[in-house]
Amino acid sequence: MENIKGKNILLIGATGGIGAKTAKLLASGGANVFLSGRNEAKLAAVAANCGIPVEQTCIADISQQAEVEILKEKYFTQFDRIDILVNAAGTGIIKPMDTLTPEDFMQCIHNNLYGAFLLVKAFLPGMKDNKTGLIINIPGVLGKVPMAGAAAYSAGKYGLVGMMQSIREELKRTEIRITNLFLGGVDTPFWDSIDLRVQKDKMVQAEEAAKAIWFLCQQPRSAVVSEMVLQPFNHQAI
Repeated sequence: MENIKGKNILLIGATGGIGAKTAKLLASGGANVFLSGRNEAKLAAVAANCGIPVEQTCIADISQQAEVEILKEKYFTQFDRIDILVNAAGTGIIKPMDTLTPEDFMQCIHNNLYGAFLLVKAFLPGMKDNKTGLIINIPGVLGKVPMAGAAAYSAGKYGLVGMMQSIREELKRTEIRITNLFLGGVDTPFWDSIDLRVQKDKMVQAEEAAKAIWFLCQQPRSAVVSEMVLQPFNHQAI
C-alpha cells in the first residue's frame, strides 16, 4: 500500500453522501485535498468539517467546460501537481421509457459522461507531465449490469466505462493508472428523488463506500486495481 500523506488529491462531488465521507478520510490521512461540488453551502460545510482551507475548494458544474477550466486554474493555484483525481459526481435518473424525457436523458449523459470527459481533458496533461497519476471514477453497478428504468443512467455510466477503458489503452506505457469503482446500492441522498421502492437498511453505508475509495487511493505504483465491485450482500447484481 502507498501512503496518501502529502499526496495532492482532487475530489469531485465532495458535497454528495459518498464524497463528504471520502473527503474526511483523505484529509485525515494527511493528503492535500482540493474539493469541488455544485452546492456552495454544502461544500463550505464539508471543507470546514475536514479542516480544509476554503482556498482549496471550488464550486463547479463539471458538465460545463468553462467551469472545469476555472476549477483547473484554481486547483493549480494551490497545488503544483495532481497525484489523484477522484470523480464521485453524478446524476441519478431512474424512469421507464414512457416517462423518460429527452432532457432527462441528456442530463445523465452530460453529468455522468461528458463531465468525466472534461475532467480528464483538463487534468490528464498534468499527470502526463509528471509521468504518474491515478484516476478513479465511480460508474456504479448500473454501469455494468442494467436494470429496468435505468436506460439514461446506464447509457451515461456504460459510456464512462468504455471511455476510460479506451483512455487506459492510450496510457499503457505510462505510470498513470485508471480504476473504476462499481458501487451497488449505497444509502445516500441519491435515492431521495427517485420513485423506486428500496430497502435502505440493507444498503452499503456511505462510509463503507468512502473507505473503498480511500483504499484505492493507496494502490502501490507497481500494481493497479482496474476495477472494484462493492454492493450489498443481499442485493448482489454481479
